[in-house]
Amino acid sequence: MTIMETDIPEVSEPNSFGLQNGRPAPVRSRRMLEPCWAESDVMDLVCSQVLAVTHDVKTFVFTTPERRPFDFEAGQFITIRVEIDGELMTRCYTIASPPTRPDRLAITVKRVPDGVVSNWLHDNLEPGNWISMHAPAGAFVLPEEDAPKYLFLSAGSGITPVLSMTRTLYDLGSEADILFVHSARTPADIIYRGELEAMARLMPNLRVVEICEGDAPTERWMGLQGRISKPVLEILAPDLNERETFICGPAGYMASAKSLLEELDYDMDKYHEESFDFGAPQVPAPTAAPPIEQGSEEEAAAGFSIEFARSGKMITCGPDETILEAAIAAGMRPMSACGQGMCGTCKVSMLSGEVDMKHNGGIRPKEVANQKVLICCSKPLGDIQLDC
Repeated sequence: MTIMETDIPEVSEPNSFGLQNGRPAPVRSRRMLEPCWAESDVMDLVCSQVLAVTHDVKTFVFTTPERRPFDFEAGQFITIRVEIDGELMTRCYTIASPPTRPDRLAITVKRVPDGVVSNWLHDNLEPGNWISMHAPAGAFVLPEEDAPKYLFLSAGSGITPVLSMTRTLYDLGSEADILFVHSARTPADIIYRGELEAMARLMPNLRVVEICEGDAPTERWMGLQGRISKPVLEILAPDLNERETFICGPAGYMASAKSLLEELDYDMDKYHEESFDFGAPQVPAPTAAPPIEQGSEEEAAAGFSIEFARSGKMITCGPDETILEAAIAAGMRPMSACGQGMCGTCKVSMLSGEVDMKHNGGIRPKEVANQKVLICCSKPLGDIQLDC
């Protein structure tokens, strides 16, 4: 049969919601696209959906206009940049969606009292809005080879990374024995309660246990009540030492849970925690010390010089200081967030010199090979020049 030119329908480009001629764009064509962040560490994404999860938690879903796939590992986080009242602010949020659904990336954010960015997101971010986002980072991820048994422990909004892991294992049809123990204040505060319970009904090897401190105004809690304890762990996981444990939640919860595991003689080589506090940026307090002038030999003798090529500023970094600490002490305010070499917000190119960089997964090997450095966890080994 001869196909006439007039028989070929005109095909439009997919819109920001992945619709092409009113229908979802073909999956095959989307898979041929370069993954997000392939060319740049920061890219703009469009918010395609906002979901109210609980009374103070929302999920924000992001896509790209071309429906490019997201490449990340379950448990990783992203860093967003938003301008609020004229000030550029950064915050890190773990990814709640699984990498097995690469067309969308979702973060689940709890409204925090006095939390500038979380409240801004809840009150302002709507479908169709754009937001800048750094590439996913973090080493709190599932092992390359599926473990035979997992124990996921989470509390509050700390559920997001282990939720992404559980969704991933569910999508992949994992045969691992999964025990998911989540703690919340009341049943009304259990994030994605319905989805977790639905997955447990469909996945025989997934057991979900929710522990609440008390009742909600509209629901009496009939499940385990109180906080996670040694007797509860002993009953729920008599095979504790056979499980790979991942834990995320408020600092007090994680310290308590870790202590319980140690009391139960758990093999801590199988223990993984997301220790990063995502609540606020962690940077040293700025001081009033001014930047030194270029060419000051007296100041340079006290440490190594750092030249910021674009701004033309030159500062001295003491032997025990990171580049970020030295920059802030000199009155500069470089972009940064976690202060622990995890989020990648402070990543810059190094034009010359060497540094001792002790990061926690916030930079990829190919970036290190291309002379990128995280200034929050790097100390100069000599005079250096940065491209910023």
